[in-house]
Amino acid sequence: QVQLQESGPGLVKPSQTLSLTCTVSGGSITTNYYYWSWIRQPPGKGLEWMGVYGYDGSTYYNPSLKSRTSISWDTSKNQFSLQLSSVTPEDTAVYYCAAGFSPSSDSRRYDYWGQGTQVTVSS
Repeated sequence: QVQLQESGPGLVKPSQTLSLTCTVSGGSITTNYYYWSWIRQPPGKGLEWMGVYGYDGSTYYNPSLKSRTSISWDTSKNQFSLQLSSVTPEDTAVYYCAAGFSPSSDSRRYDYWGQGTQVTVSS
């Protein structure tokens, strides 16, 4: 059973870069056909898919966030990370990492989820 755990600072100042890491257990991020995603939920709003890293090294991003988003990975630590630059208070959300078997922008396609981590953007 794949398990995911998000980690990172809970408070980020405006204009800074938000950095989160997802640690994976019970499976390797290089295992065939797995896709590893970042998804967020602002307060009072629905889930927003941000981007995905594939087992084959591919990456796909939400076009609305692409200019500010980067996903990286460390296979030696079985982790993948999110960097979101130039944050504003509108980036305040619960951030989730998730895993599934397709590089989908539909959050419902992801089978395994971390518990989520609250990130607040405020000075």
